[in-house]
Amino acid sequence: MSILSAPHFHDEAAAFARVEKVIWPDGPVCHHCGCMGRISAIAPNPEKRVRFGLKRCGDCKKQFTVRMGTIFEESKLPLHIWLQAMHLMCSSKKGVSAHQLHRTLEITYKSAWFLAHRIREAMRSDELAPFGHGGGAVEVDETFIGREPGMEVKRAFHHKLKVLALVDRETGRVRSMVVDNLRPETIAPILAANISREARLMTDEAHVYKKIGHDFAGHGTVNHLRGEYVSTVDPSVFTNTIEGYFSIFKRGMKGIYQHASKKHLHRYLAEFDFRYSHRIANGYDDTARAVTALQGVVGKRLTYKLSDSPSRP
Repeated sequence: MSILSAPHFHDEAAAFARVEKVIWPDGPVCHHCGCMGRISAIAPNPEKRVRFGLKRCGDCKKQFTVRMGTIFEESKLPLHIWLQAMHLMCSSKKGVSAHQLHRTLEITYKSAWFLAHRIREAMRSDELAPFGHGGGAVEVDETFIGREPGMEVKRAFHHKLKVLALVDRETGRVRSMVVDNLRPETIAPILAANISREARLMTDEAHVYKKIGHDFAGHGTVNHLRGEYVSTVDPSVFTNTIEGYFSIFKRGMKGIYQHASKKHLHRYLAEFDFRYSHRIANGYDDTARAVTALQGVVGKRLTYKLSDSPSRP
């Protein structure tokens, strides 16, 4: 039987029960006053426009649902459609395009595009703990994709969007971000904020890391220009892990999404970071990954604005 045959992917009551179990593991919490007791469920009645999952707080006398304060708030899409989309995005290694969601879920392209961006917000990690705690190795590298807005095509990478990424070898987690340039004054603060001083930094031969490397316990480099991918002196020095992440990211961006503007690229990075950090090697199957994404929906409202509308019809 397909996993998409599960009741919460087709039945609205089951979908609300699923979401409530994940978001309220200790029982319903009033969105208005924070009360956890004296909360009663109101039976749904579509004819009288009584919604699924509606509850009433006995303290403040107000009504609420589990949607409030989450990415689902004020959405007219059924909750089970949201769960289908979330599972598809979590289980597809290189992502699912908005057009594919539009066709599969039978919703408009505009709705599919915005739904996908809301789910990416849920995937965005708020983790601030630095990588490399305890002296572990942290690989750092940059890649280039697309084109900077309003910039003419030039040689090398100057006209492209620039992405900086870090991988903690011990935990297998990745953290990536869009940067405006690759100057030391831009890169150094990012690495200082995201990598423990006791970590061992692993980079390629790029000059930007030479001075920065002195701020950490160790700095190993490989020279890709000379065909060196694993140090002959110290086999633990390489950047193959981060290169593997970039391979997945670029295959997804070029093969599935094809284009992403600079103002939205950080959300696509959050999506690829999430799937990579919660992959099978780290103990997450598709279901566990979807549950983790569902746990991240709280407090991440993303409102639709004209400037954020999809660029394609």
